Amino acid sequence: MNVFRRLLLLTAATALGAHAAPDAQRILAASDAVRNPGRPFSVTVVLTEFQAGKRVDGSTMVTYSRTLEEGAQFASLVRFVAPARDAGKLMLKNGNDLWFFDPSTKASVRLSPQQRLMGQASNGDVVTVNLARDYRAALQAEEDVQDGERRNRRAYRLRLAAATPDATYSDIDLWVDAASSHPIKGLFYADSGRLLKTVYYRRFQQQLGAERPTELVIIDGVNPQSVTLMRLSDYAQKRIPVSWFQRDYLPRFQPEDQE
Repeated sequence: MNVFRRLLLLTAATALGAHAAPDAQRILAASDAVRNPGRPFSVTVVLTEFQAGKRVDGSTMVTYSRTLEEGAQFASLVRFVAPARDAGKLMLKNGNDLWFFDPSTKASVRLSPQQRLMGQASNGDVVTVNLARDYRAALQAEEDVQDGERRNRRAYRLRLAAATPDATYSDIDLWVDAASSHPIKGLFYADSGRLLKTVYYRRFQQQLGAERPTELVIIDGVNPQSVTLMRLSDYAQKRIPVSWFQRDYLPRFQPEDQE
């Protein structure tokens, strides 16, 4: 091989490397870091359900989350605040287990992450999750997409396939801003391939050291007139005891027990 041909091949290889597709799993992990603080935290979650533009239901809860030492997944404890009929009820996600606890009966019942909590929001939507752990990502395209505030954004379109048995959805199409790693839009699918919901992530604000979405618009996959807003506020760093994430501790839980 002469010097000229060798130089030509080296130049082509360098150009190819410069334009190599970004790693889909890294893009997903960067998006996770936008959605979730990397240290124990609490956040207030307000769900509001609308049908044809009219408010029909609402719920307020506080979610406490921290990363588990094993598996890098989040454990979450959800404390229901309002309406009054639900105040004091708890939902716990630890690993593959999701439990609902009613203090009036002292009973804990196993739940499915896919089960609807209110409107279009499922149980799995209100607990903190690490998508890069639960899904294997493939880069489908780099393209322009309209965000939840009707602005065009340059984004990576990822196809996520469930990689763990406790993943809430079978498959997800997720658009991630190519410059900021902000999640923009997601399409969430059932095992059958049916579209369950479309989610827009919007109203990004500085919370615990990063710009995070403070509102999710969740639209039913069949009836676009059925919409649930999820608003996130009052982010706070917490020293959350590991004991909070044990099923046996639920009857003794008190929110002021922070260490």
